Amino acid sequence: MDLHFGDSKPTDDERAAVDALLGPPESSWEGAARDEMRAADLRWAKGGRAARDRRDLLLPGLHAINDRIGWISEGALDYLCRRLTVPPSEAYGVATFYAMFSVKPRPATVLHVCTDLACAAAGANDLCAGIEARLGLGSGVSVERSPCLGLCERAPAALAIKAGDPVRTAVAAPATVHDAVLAASAPDSAPEEPTAAMAVPQAGSDELVLLKRVGVVDPMSLDDYRAHGGYSALRRAFELGPAGVIREVTDSGLVGRGGAAFPTGRKWQATASQPDHPHYLVCNADESEPGTFKDRVLMEGDPYALVEAMTIAAYATGAHKGYLYLRGEYPRALARLEHAIAQARARGFLGDDVLGQGYAFDIEIRRGAGAYICGEETALFNSIEGYRGEPRSKPPFPVEKGLFGNPTVENNVETLVNVLPILTMGAPAYAAIGTERSTGPKLFCVSGSVARPGIYELPFGATLGELLELAGVREGLRAVLLGGAAGGFVRPDEMDIPLTFEGTREAGTTLGSGVVLAFDDTVPLPRLLLRIAEFFRDESCGQCVPCRVGTVRQEEALHRIAERTGAAAADDIALLREVGRAMRDASICGLGQTAWNAVESAIDRLGAYE
Repeated sequence: MDLHFGDSKPTDDERAAVDALLGPPESSWEGAARDEMRAADLRWAKGGRAARDRRDLLLPGLHAINDRIGWISEGALDYLCRRLTVPPSEAYGVATFYAMFSVKPRPATVLHVCTDLACAAAGANDLCAGIEARLGLGSGVSVERSPCLGLCERAPAALAIKAGDPVRTAVAAPATVHDAVLAASAPDSAPEEPTAAMAVPQAGSDELVLLKRVGVVDPMSLDDYRAHGGYSALRRAFELGPAGVIREVTDSGLVGRGGAAFPTGRKWQATASQPDHPHYLVCNADESEPGTFKDRVLMEGDPYALVEAMTIAAYATGAHKGYLYLRGEYPRALARLEHAIAQARARGFLGDDVLGQGYAFDIEIRRGAGAYICGEETALFNSIEGYRGEPRSKPPFPVEKGLFGNPTVENNVETLVNVLPILTMGAPAYAAIGTERSTGPKLFCVSGSVARPGIYELPFGATLGELLELAGVREGLRAVLLGGAAGGFVRPDEMDIPLTFEGTREAGTTLGSGVVLAFDDTVPLPRLLLRIAEFFRDESCGQCVPCRVGTVRQEEALHRIAERTGAAAADDIALLREVGRAMRDASICGLGQTAWNAVESAIDRLGAYE
């Protein structure tokens, strides 16, 4: 695939998939048939800059083809490139960047079987072997071993996607061989997914703040949402004005819940003060950290809360367009959010005149396609813009030059939803929850060797032991992974670690996005570490040498250690430390900088290879 168009032609279905997104082509330059009615097309080019300005539709176009056909042929890619004036080589680079796309022929049905940490501990390898024995060649199903599907509370999990018009999906979780095969063979006949409340063991408790509506309101009903306090925060925001909203968020002490813990009020103020316009709001709903599923539960169980929170954030920062970047593996969250946005728009909560206040704001959903790195904010911007999801160098920071080169505020789902109680209860009352430096409630994703996996809401400051007691940790606990694959392991005798950003730092670990994965003594730790190394090798975007090479060397060393002992293993551990330091010090983004964390903690805290 080079800069030039080939001779391959799209099929009628491929052309229809692209045209359904972009509309019919207006000239032969865009792929329309050359006939006498379009003879003038041969004399001058049409589109030019206007066509290039639609580059951001490349990812939706790839989704349109993949959803309709199941894979992306050269003819389909060429046609999409003509429509958007994108060089085929660049579009090929984008299409091959994402795990959910294929540029090689494959069956219309793909069954993604999660083999990541929580699912691996729940027997994913045996599940995969059973499925592959049932769905061999000629079954019409492609079975793919997948990184985390965000269904950790129901491990092991499988997601079936059947291409067509419309595309159909089905989830089997917790999956058996029979359930997974049924989901792949007949998605419409698969058992209905459990409600979002099933993932919230505390559902219905009066003490909940962020999860209080999950399992209580009908997620499809705007009226039910309003009857339970919905849109009171937005009305309060209009009373305070943009500066007042930012002041409340700042005084509340809210920090980002994605792991970086940057003060949200400072980020909003920096964006709002930028003279360049337009400003953009981006909601990062691409939670791909193994063990993380809190944003999925919020979006499935309380979608209007996210729509309201995004509207408030945009109002405070002077944005009139918001992008919600959603994991491609979350079909139910997509359906719920599409419905919520449409209802909010129809009822005047989105659009040209929100609540009659003269403020215009709307939200567009953009689907990811299986790339962990797109959780990094600048990689996410590149993905939306139609480029490979590779991180950008900073500075400039997104508050100055973010999406499309304009000032942009980016927050994840949990961070945004926290804004609602800040405005309804007031900053002082919100700040009184938690600790002085980590204020408010926090969502924790608990899975693995526990009796009641799910999302737990606790005030900052609760201990790890208190959380695991709520979840019913099983006997024989060997280790707990905090923060997911990018986090660190702690021992069973460290249950008094306070679950705050500062408390985990002082204990030599990290809180991250709130992942708590418990492992008992039936889980082979070396195999777990090797899976973490495989994850980072697969998910590295390859842009910078320390990460591109380091993640491979890390995996190789762990393979050798699993086969050898004594002095040979000691040499590889020394190599791991050297490679880990290089990745931490020199990688361009957080993926490479944290790829060594879990392995290091397992060696130093757990004596994994002693």
